[in-house]
Amino acid sequence: MKVFLDDERQTPEGWVRVYWPDEAISLLESGKVQIISLDHDLGDDERGTGYDVITWLEEAVITRGFIPPEIRVHSANSSAGQKMEMGVQTIMRHASA
Repeated sequence: MKVFLDDERQTPEGWVRVYWPDEAISLLESGKVQIISLDHDLGDDERGTGYDVITWLEEAVITRGFIPPEIRVHSANSSAGQKMEMGVQTIMRHASA
């Protein structure tokens, strides 16, 4: 399964679209996600951002040995996107350890 977390962009063909971090995390917990692409700004910061998925993945990989899918970041928010990319690097370092 390919998961696309975004509130505005058109969903690529063949991807499952979700709008909120909790939806993305629920699919990740299913173990069926092969690729996840994350936007940061989702229109309601109280419901979360794409970075919340990154922090969940970091914790799951480090504390539970969760095997992460391929992670992509497609945020137009450059500073938040950089922070997310650094999180992805941390996830992959721990996943391959």
